[in-house]
Amino acid sequence: MTAHAPGTDIVCLLGPTASGKTAAALEVARRRAARGQTVEIISVDSALVYRGMDIGTAKPTAAERALAPHHLIDIRDPAEAYSAAEFRADTLRLSAEILARGALPLLVGGTMLYYRALTQGLAALPGADPALRATLDAEALTRGWPALHARLAVHDPQTAARLAPNDAQRIQRALEVWMLSGETLSALLAKPAPDTDTAGETHFVPVSLEPSDRSVLHRRIEARFDAMLAGGLVDEVARLRARGDLTAALPAMRCVGYRQVWDYLDGPDGPEAWRIMRDKGVFATRQLCKRQLTWLRSFTGRQVVDCSAPDTVARAADAIEARWDGAPHPSLRR
Repeated sequence: MTAHAPGTDIVCLLGPTASGKTAAALEVARRRAARGQTVEIISVDSALVYRGMDIGTAKPTAAERALAPHHLIDIRDPAEAYSAAEFRADTLRLSAEILARGALPLLVGGTMLYYRALTQGLAALPGADPALRATLDAEALTRGWPALHARLAVHDPQTAARLAPNDAQRIQRALEVWMLSGETLSALLAKPAPDTDTAGETHFVPVSLEPSDRSVLHRRIEARFDAMLAGGLVDEVARLRARGDLTAALPAMRCVGYRQVWDYLDGPDGPEAWRIMRDKGVFATRQLCKRQLTWLRSFTGRQVVDCSAPDTVARAADAIEARWDGAPHPSLRR
């Protein structure tokens, strides 16, 4: 690994949903502001890019964003797409701009595909095939996405293991890649990426929030989803549906929480329907958390902070500051 001067590392605060990433990032921003330094946060979150999706994404509030400049939030309409390739290009550009103005870039989020694309480059994958996707959509309409997930598990068990049975977008893409190329998505992603070196001298250091007690994270997930419902998540999704140009098939509406509320709004109302929607939302968020932790454990060189500890925020902030100040940390994994 190339040596880097102390203070030049770009720290990436990664973690599953409800692990305390936002609180830790803002604590670091406060500390550095007291020292006369500005921290600028770059979001590593595929849901935060969408405008009008605030409650279900736990988007930082206006007051929180006032504590530090935030980037890659509210940059797309929910009808538009945003790819890992676009994220990589935007983040490399933003990181250079932030450093050039003497500030400290801090990447924060839980979309692990984005982080992988940023640090390992983008594998050469076949492009989308509209006709094939239409065929897969038609099959899913009659058989259901869990059936297609089972087919994927036969051909690409590694990819299937990290996808939920109803993750239509990713199941479709993984089957599409296999059917077009004859190779599995997991095999193609494992190959060296042709553009890995385009990050140049940039050195990204992962600080990872991971629970020693997953039940603590599960309780937080449940409480947070209940708070989202109480805060108006159903009304937020209803407003998005009322636009008339959004569908349940769009990536934005497939986000955890939004997908379950969308289905609820399609069905009968009542306490039982609400309970089912709520339970599905909590379960889907837990499954997302599980997939995020699987991704995290595949990343080398990460410094792990226990996010189930009561002093997680302080510990994470200490770890980030130690990286910026060039201090070694005994729990750095290589």
